[in-house]
Amino acid sequence: MNRTGFLIALTGLSVLAAGCKKESAPVTSLASESSRDSGARSAQLGDVQKQYLSVEAVTVSWGADLLALPGRVTFRPQAQSAVGATTAGRVVAVLVQPGQVVKAGAELLAIESADAGAARAALDQAATRLGSAESVFRRQVEMVEKGVGLELERQEAEARLKEARAEYERAQNAADLIGSGQGIRVTVRAPADGVVIAIRTAVGAGVAPGGEALLELGDPTRLQVVAQVPESDLRRVAVGEGAEVELPGLGARVTARVETFNPRVDPETRRAQVYLSLAKRIDGMRAGMLAQVTLRAVARPGIWVPVSTVLIKDGKRRVVYVERSDGSFEAREVQIGQNRDGQVAILQGLAAGERVVVRGALLLDAQAEQLL
Repeated sequence: MNRTGFLIALTGLSVLAAGCKKESAPVTSLASESSRDSGARSAQLGDVQKQYLSVEAVTVSWGADLLALPGRVTFRPQAQSAVGATTAGRVVAVLVQPGQVVKAGAELLAIESADAGAARAALDQAATRLGSAESVFRRQVEMVEKGVGLELERQEAEARLKEARAEYERAQNAADLIGSGQGIRVTVRAPADGVVIAIRTAVGAGVAPGGEALLELGDPTRLQVVAQVPESDLRRVAVGEGAEVELPGLGARVTARVETFNPRVDPETRRAQVYLSLAKRIDGMRAGMLAQVTLRAVARPGIWVPVSTVLIKDGKRRVVYVERSDGSFEAREVQIGQNRDGQVAILQGLAAGERVVVRGALLLDAQAEQLL
């Protein structure tokens, strides 16, 4: 009922009430009873007044709820790389810029490191000793085969060769960990294709292994959406459930599905992250963009009534009018849940089969501030 219709109905009700005092009982004053028992207030209407009310029986219905959740676009874990220093030293060149597309193996940074110089020198020395040990061993083998060498000397040469090979392998591994380059200069290269997301160092900065990442790379073709789900709704979200993602910055919508959950609930927001895969890639979509996720929650039974059924009292209480067996109407406080498509969920206060006023409840309660 619109506002004009409501005023007409209210005026008509007053006139009818005045002209029908003898054929129907007057409306009981709720204000006078509120101080006695706020949970059992009631109103009695005559048949003429009841024509302005619509009363329906409460039923339990099954349906999938739609959860409206905040979200954002992020890189998939395997699509993001943090590039750090492989050796202690000082940055002498930054060879890329933020936003630059790079291929795997592309040069990103140049570092000068005394440790790198020492590791490469150790590798050269190990290579020299290995070459010498191989030469001595071959000579001893030839001498034994010709009958002019001693088996003991051949065995000693073989043992020294094994030691030299082990030393060379250790030096080679150490040099490989440092990376490519010559002398004291180390070139840091991209581990995979991607875009430079951030550069967290500058020329002249000191670096060391295990420190903060110097650069961050991400693959823009491998994105996902992370939605923030309240912990009270987590049990209603299942892997594989469908969703719709809206990207306000692009004015675009795309379907998605739930892939997995973060096992941790944030202790401050009391929300958990739910990861969604997109049905298709959206041009212009970037990591960090805001998203609005509409998620279809697992179906469960519940009581739903039209929003016009619920009155707001004292700015915080929610009240509905329940028809009693004697034809009077009881004001009953309820707890409400989600509001969707003109319907509101009743979490507590009503039972299936009870009859409630779904239209015209304001006529029963002049103290109500507004409809829900």
